[in-house]
Amino acid sequence: MAEEEAQPLSYVHETVLKKRKNNEEWAIKRRERVEARKQRNRDDLKHAIKKPEQFVQEYRDKELDLVRMKQRLRLRKMSHVDLKFKLLFVIRIQGSNDMHPKTRKILKLLRLTHIFSGVFVKANEKTLKLLLCVEPFVTYGYPNMKNVKELIYKKGCGIVDKQRVPLTDNIVIEQALGKYGIICLEDIVHEINNVGPHFKEVASFLFPFKLKKPERLHQMKKKQFKDGGDSGNREDHINELINKLN
Repeated sequence: MAEEEAQPLSYVHETVLKKRKNNEEWAIKRRERVEARKQRNRDDLKHAIKKPEQFVQEYRDKELDLVRMKQRLRLRKMSHVDLKFKLLFVIRIQGSNDMHPKTRKILKLLRLTHIFSGVFVKANEKTLKLLLCVEPFVTYGYPNMKNVKELIYKKGCGIVDKQRVPLTDNIVIEQALGKYGIICLEDIVHEINNVGPHFKEVASFLFPFKLKKPERLHQMKKKQFKDGGDSGNREDHINELINKLN
């Protein structure tokens, strides 16, 4: 059989090649400039000297946060029997500029140490009290089955030896949760969605979900969702926010 003739290589004009090279060099330089600017900003913030009035204002804001927390606990009572479902998805929506150390400690207990991180929690008296304490800094509601599944399949990571491990292999799941009869992603979804008997172990195994920052980040309000803000209980409307951040 006669050998097929080799196809001639398509010709690319020299000016096109030069333009490509220049574009690549420009993109590299631009990335370097952006990184250098970000680093300068970080260094400036680190070494910035605060004025005495700034320290006073920060102290007052943190103390005000504690006062408002105590007021919420005194004036409002949340019971799990008032909720429609046992499963809640909690998202942290605020930073820590005016946060009292006690609030920070509770957010750490809920594993919400970063803004726009999310966790699944079981609605019980203890959890609801913690959510009431940190309400201006979080929003929560009832995730539907679709969002539970998509969060776990798209962003699910486990904690193995204190390290964040993507759940791309069922062997990792079986090694960590096999003793509870949970050996694959579908088992995790089922246990979380139905708040099964091993919900606590599975939820603790899941690393807090890292969500995308919304376009209107600077507009997220501490006012309650039902009053036109962004914090607190959104009930079923949490699914709209999950869709935007997932």
